Amino acid sequence: MKFILPWLALAATTLAAPQDGFINEAKSKYGAEGENAARFLVEHMPENDKLGLTSGFLMGNLDLARQARAGFPWAGQVPEEIYLNDVLPYAVFDEPREAWRAEFLEIARPIVKGATTATEAAQALNREFFKRINVHYNTGRKRPNQSPGESRKIGMASCTGLAIILVDACRAVGIPARAAGTPLWANGRGNHTWVEIWDGGWHFTGADEFDKEGLDRGWFTGDAAQAKADVPAHSIYATTWKRGGLAFPLVWAPSSKDVAAVNVTHRYARKDSGQTLSKMGVRLSEDGIGDKRIVANGCLTSEDGQVLDRFETKAGPADLNDMPSVTVTPGTRYRLRFQLDGGTWETATFTATNGESTRDVHRADLTAVAAETVPADPLSRQDAQRVTQLEFEKRLAAKRAELSAGMETRTIQLGDKRLRWEEKAFGKAPAGGHSLWISMHGGGGAPTAVNDQQWKNQINLYQPTEGIYLAPRAPADTWNLWHESHIDPMFQRLIEGHIALRNVNPDKIYLMGYSAGGDGVWQLAPRMADRFAAAAMMAGHPNEASLSGLRNLPFALFMGADDAAYDRNKVAIAKTAELAALAKADPGGYLHLSRIYEGTGHWMNRRDAEALPWMARFSRNPWPKKVVWQQDDVTHDRFYWLKIPDATATKAGQKIVATVDGQTIRLEGDVPAGMELRLSDELLDLDQSVEVQVNGKQLLAAKVPRTTAAIRRTLEERLDLPATATAVLRLP
Repeated sequence: MKFILPWLALAATTLAAPQDGFINEAKSKYGAEGENAARFLVEHMPENDKLGLTSGFLMGNLDLARQARAGFPWAGQVPEEIYLNDVLPYAVFDEPREAWRAEFLEIARPIVKGATTATEAAQALNREFFKRINVHYNTGRKRPNQSPGESRKIGMASCTGLAIILVDACRAVGIPARAAGTPLWANGRGNHTWVEIWDGGWHFTGADEFDKEGLDRGWFTGDAAQAKADVPAHSIYATTWKRGGLAFPLVWAPSSKDVAAVNVTHRYARKDSGQTLSKMGVRLSEDGIGDKRIVANGCLTSEDGQVLDRFETKAGPADLNDMPSVTVTPGTRYRLRFQLDGGTWETATFTATNGESTRDVHRADLTAVAAETVPADPLSRQDAQRVTQLEFEKRLAAKRAELSAGMETRTIQLGDKRLRWEEKAFGKAPAGGHSLWISMHGGGGAPTAVNDQQWKNQINLYQPTEGIYLAPRAPADTWNLWHESHIDPMFQRLIEGHIALRNVNPDKIYLMGYSAGGDGVWQLAPRMADRFAAAAMMAGHPNEASLSGLRNLPFALFMGADDAAYDRNKVAIAKTAELAALAKADPGGYLHLSRIYEGTGHWMNRRDAEALPWMARFSRNPWPKKVVWQQDDVTHDRFYWLKIPDATATKAGQKIVATVDGQTIRLEGDVPAGMELRLSDELLDLDQSVEVQVNGKQLLAAKVPRTTAAIRRTLEERLDLPATATAVLRLP
């Protein structure tokens, strides 16, 4: 049963003197060790606490701090002076005093179960604790220095309030923790507070800002690097219980000296590297900074409109200083563009400044971007790049309007089939956008409840370092639940939705699946290889799937050596040999990884998680010089830069091998009349003549013009900017 400790009323009997009451009881109960702890706590406590706290409150705090020190593996290894200074204290700043330890210990204990180090435990708390108590950042909080109880009551807190909660949660399980922060960033962008934890040394993390990649990371590191140890207003401080003459500068109480501090600027600041590039943060709001911030997709452009970087602005629970940043060259002129109300809006040109900066953009200051005049065909290479970007922006806006409702409800409907999904985000989006991990569940040929359970299990099965991890629920409960004909178009729509509305990089999309989901990977990866950067199959059976289409798709397979059902283990060994033979016969193709784990059955004890870092190494090449296209029983009309416009000309088993050698394209196999080649300067030089040979015979030799129609046609087929063709060649 959940135990909730009422917040302690602190108006009871007070300490007559520091050495009375509490110190005597601590000595009586714990001997010299207890007396030493009590004296340390009393000697350095603020004067108001000496007058207002009861012996019972202090003794309860000491009891639970000692219990944590004895109850967790990392706590017993903490040096005594750090334990006294950063575990024992009952407060962080000047927040109202509360007896938080008992309840926080109860909440935190199951969260840190299984952790073996203070770092692992602190990471787990930062990931889960705020969800359990339902408190997150919000500028609507009553005051910055709220107690944990006050923050829980309204479900919101400042960065300082969040730091107080995380420090207390860490201390509850014996992790030394303290708050750190600055009264004012060196760039004048305001103040901020975060948390430091001790694990053989001090490390930092943002409170309620879990980063899968570990400690000593955060959106504020660039700002912190500009801190100045010799300028008090721009220094970085950490709280300390032991007083040494320095006070933490409380922005809400500038004259207060109640909170002791140490200056830790040297741990964050960096010397000027002499670099010529700078970082510029971007905030977008209706009419000012605060609660009316707007979430919107935006981009940094050159003065003439060329897109240089993309980002998404933040609002809601994100800290005011948690914002996307773009890299700029000081002295260079830029614009910022935003997608709002189905249109494109932009700032006036501005000149980038040196060092860390923030550009606050108000909606009223934006002007609508007039539709650009499309140059006449044939397009030059430079014009084709500009038109491609322009047409992509139009298509992107249309797709956002088309897909937003389904993305909001996480549902895709195709005829009588419905695909749902769960997703989690990990890490910060790189400059090119998030990676996307589509992870298919097992089950199949089972009751709905069984497949539902498999789905719920899949969302918790893997954790990429960065990206959106997505577990879809198969639309049906059939044995072949992941390779029926409706899956392919649903996945295409799923991918486009995440490109349009979740800032996903189309060259960093990954496919994986377990058991029946692994069956799906065997089937979908070859026939949709042109959409993925890598694929991984876990404990699945390929059935009749061909591996030919994997020529340009890094592919990993994982199997338990004892997974004998349907001869999965034997088939995995045979398919490994087949991939090796394909790779040997086709240098540069069929990159693969195979793991057959000895001593494991269908469940591989999570060892297959090694797939994720292996896959993350790869980015898709949308313009490979060689393509092997073999149709499955579910046929496709497009594969990389090959297109069969007439759907009746596609058939199961059809195989086409296409290669580019300089300006020559060779097609071999079952090549139908009317086939199209989607071309780009990424593949060959469109300013030069192109020769096409089909099954050893020259079909034509001519220049292929770049056209707006070619760009529009390929973007209408797929929202895939890197794979957009600028020219189309139709074969006789």
